[in-house]
Amino acid sequence: MKKILCNICMVLIIGISLTSCKKWLDTPNPSAFDSETTFANASSAEMAVLGAYAKTFDRDLYYRLAMGTDICISTEGIGGSKWLLSNYEYTASIIPDGVYNGSYSAIEYANVCIKNLTNMTSNDSVEKKKLNMLLGECYAIRAMSYLNVVRYWGDVPYSTAPVANAATLYSSRVSRDSIYDGCIADLQKAVQLLPWYSSGMIATPERFSKNSAYGILARVALYAAGYSLRWDLKTYDAASVHLAQRSDASRIKQLYQIASDACSAVMSEGENSLLPKFETVFRDIVQGKYDNETMLEYGQYGNDVNSSNIGYTNGMFCNSGSMYGKAAPLMGAIPTLWYDYQSGDTRRDVTIANYGITATNVRQMNPYGDNRIGKFRATWMDDNGFGVNKRSIDWPWLRYSDILLMYAEAQNELFKNPTTSGIAAYEKVRIRAFGGDATEIGTTPTDYQGFRSAIITERKLEFAFEGFRRTDLVRWGVLYDSVNRAKQNVMDMANQTGRYADIDMYRAYKQQTATSFDDPVVGVPYIGFKTAPSQMEIDSLQAAGYTLLNMFTGSPVTGSGTFPLQTSAPWVTGLFQGLQKNQVECFPLSTAMMDDNPGLQNEQQPKY
Repeated sequence: MKKILCNICMVLIIGISLTSCKKWLDTPNPSAFDSETTFANASSAEMAVLGAYAKTFDRDLYYRLAMGTDICISTEGIGGSKWLLSNYEYTASIIPDGVYNGSYSAIEYANVCIKNLTNMTSNDSVEKKKLNMLLGECYAIRAMSYLNVVRYWGDVPYSTAPVANAATLYSSRVSRDSIYDGCIADLQKAVQLLPWYSSGMIATPERFSKNSAYGILARVALYAAGYSLRWDLKTYDAASVHLAQRSDASRIKQLYQIASDACSAVMSEGENSLLPKFETVFRDIVQGKYDNETMLEYGQYGNDVNSSNIGYTNGMFCNSGSMYGKAAPLMGAIPTLWYDYQSGDTRRDVTIANYGITATNVRQMNPYGDNRIGKFRATWMDDNGFGVNKRSIDWPWLRYSDILLMYAEAQNELFKNPTTSGIAAYEKVRIRAFGGDATEIGTTPTDYQGFRSAIITERKLEFAFEGFRRTDLVRWGVLYDSVNRAKQNVMDMANQTGRYADIDMYRAYKQQTATSFDDPVVGVPYIGFKTAPSQMEIDSLQAAGYTLLNMFTGSPVTGSGTFPLQTSAPWVTGLFQGLQKNQVECFPLSTAMMDDNPGLQNEQQPKY
């Protein structure tokens, strides 16, 4: 902490260098600013605020810290650091600290900007609005950055003053409830200061607007009201560790009301909406297009951005010899996710890439264990970007479907029963998923627990691989049970029992060649076989140009096959083997985090 915050403070006082993202950051990078010059007017102050945005994102928000759920697993070899994190076999020595360090850098930037912006005045009405907007952005950046630390590490150091003005460089853990309450206060200020996106003051959704600040306010309020792993901050006794909500029931109700009201404000304003097609949301994201659904994005543009690896680490497989360049993700879809989507749900083939690209640009179908992430696929881009790990794909922080589902959830928690408006919001997301056909969405539960379970499932299907599933499961108090159930489902799938007794054992598909960027293909079509086809069927399929694939082993079939035993499904081995209830719901601090901040000595998560 000391090393990071001192370095950040030095950068801000002596010089601010900015990282380019999209066009709004394509500005000359001044080599040196002192604080007096930086905050001399709104235009120069804006440069410092943009610098804060650059620190808010780290790839481990979607990568190493986000695996190990009923959605996402590591595909790394057994024993690698990513495999260990995904399967809950980690110690403090391998916890990645990029999210932690980056978030505190953003917080320090925000603290310095808030201190200086609150002292700035102007008689010009236009500049005064600009200063208010910049201040609102900083409050929102600080709150979102603290959320991204607290949801992974619980009670952490908390400060709203720049390091240069702090009484000490070192800080101990502070109650997460106090931090969340501070974040909510920040966001309540932000929504008063920020303009609506339609005002024209904000060029892109890569910066906070009133719309997105309301959305992040709702998200923080739901986390603040939810479950988390807690312990006695005085004794650090392992026996005190337990999963619980905060003790103040009246405050919990207030928080659900705050979330509901924040979502309602966005819904009532009417500036944002669901796009007609789920697919378009992610084609727009990978092609750098803005729309009414994606409300807040982390900007990625140019050769100098942080190597976030979006589309490389969390995309579909592309051979390095292909026209799309290399994409070699070490994270993928848990095999059962394919069957979690109902027939007709258009989100499945967008979310899960059931094929990869060979060196000769052939679309090659994946077996169950090799399905990868389809939302950020390189084949949908307009070009290769600036490099295989710098594809200029923005990260979606917030989408309008999240507003709808958070509203539905908050209403259910407030009234302990789903409301008419909450059901309507939930069903809007469902109807879009089924191509606008309301007859296909099934029956919406009308009891509290049934609707709560439906929300948990719907968020899984809507927001898979968008970086919040693991911590969402914690705030609902169901991480252990959900992951344990997911493990059993994978075992059942490997053994073709239970709900997986009648799934495809083989699939026949035609190997077709991709010929361009913005590839129109979403999923490779196939013919499914529940049992091994006869040799006559195999010969007929091959004569028609089909390739027959064993969906468990990944082997192409040229002769009559037999069903593989569990040992032939390598994705079963070691899955979630370190899962421990009332332990894994909160990461331990890494060794480096504690070494950098003497205030954290002897304050490790008690179960590690």
